[in-house]
Amino acid sequence: MSSDDPPTPDHGPPGYDAHTADGTVTTAADPCGDQLVRIANGSTGAFEELFAAQSRILMAVILRIVKSRSLAEEVLQECFTEVWTRCSGFDSDRGTGRAWLITLCRRRAIDCVRSVQAQQDRDFADGLRASAGAGEQVEQTVIDKSESDRTVTALKILPEDQSRPIVMAFYQGLTHAEISESLRVPLGTIKTRIRDGMKKLREELEASR
Repeated sequence: MSSDDPPTPDHGPPGYDAHTADGTVTTAADPCGDQLVRIANGSTGAFEELFAAQSRILMAVILRIVKSRSLAEEVLQECFTEVWTRCSGFDSDRGTGRAWLITLCRRRAIDCVRSVQAQQDRDFADGLRASAGAGEQVEQTVIDKSESDRTVTALKILPEDQSRPIVMAFYQGLTHAEISESLRVPLGTIKTRIRDGMKKLREELEASR
């Protein structure tokens, strides 16, 4: 393991143990802060203690923001990597170690949500632009390349049961039958939802001109 790689934490119980991994006993009023200082000095034992004591709490903080456990796990891993490489930035005069950790996790989680949303918007726009010139489905006539960005915004106004099959048809290129099978919704219902959704989409686009 290189000096830049965080040690693999021992997934023990989340409670804080006053006895540290190297056999010493901490009496700090701020155990997290004490651990961060020791980590900055290269203590792998302090890193393992911090992970065991705080990972569950920090995971809950992140999960409330990103709303996805898989994403939350990725963000938590990134946070602890940053703890290992950058915890020298912790200043006990400005707050507790716990507050520093929570701020770090919230910032990372918010960045993650913004990144995911930005990618989704790009995917919507790219997919709608690509499908605008295909001319393979009647619904595509409502969209042209100059309107694709406004269409992305309009799509978000539609109910999910209408916007989702529309996006599947445009972005993923699925047929109505394939959408019906994927969503486990009758074919007639899918056609109705797409038709009604496209009608609302046209109205929204016309109103925004």
